[in-house]
Amino acid sequence: MHFNPYGGAAAELAATLVNTDRSAHLIDVLEASDYRPLGSLDARQERDVRDWIERLRQVFREPTVELLNELLAESSTAHYISTHDGRAPHLHYAREDAPTDVRVKAYTAAGMAALFCEDAGRIGWCDREGCGTAFVDTSRNGRRRFCSARCANRVAVANHRHRRTG
Repeated sequence: MHFNPYGGAAAELAATLVNTDRSAHLIDVLEASDYRPLGSLDARQERDVRDWIERLRQVFREPTVELLNELLAESSTAHYISTHDGRAPHLHYAREDAPTDVRVKAYTAAGMAALFCEDAGRIGWCDREGCGTAFVDTSRNGRRRFCSARCANRVAVANHRHRRTG
């Protein structure tokens, strides 16, 4: 499925942040995700983004209009059209020169909201017991239940073994 830039890359970044080990350096995670941080994060900004990640985690577990509207209200600043890096005109929800924590919050909130409006069922949390991985379902039919083929296979094998012994 093709998503707009916010519903696609921004929602994927939200999933990446939710799935990131809590000890990871967030700047490294952002850079590895093709997100361009503006400088580093000071201690307050780091806490802010980690608190934001917990709120994103709630959205992946149970996406609701209320949760997403709260994130949008908290993160949105001035909307504007940008053409940075030679890209076609596209919307930004925070100034390009805003601090990284502000931009990450606006970007991920807009991405999750766009994805929710396009198809809320594509905001996923792995069904394998004990996994706890968030994902954005980009499959053709939009019925993905697991974060990966590995988790799906583990559940299928466990179910098969249970049927054979039961």
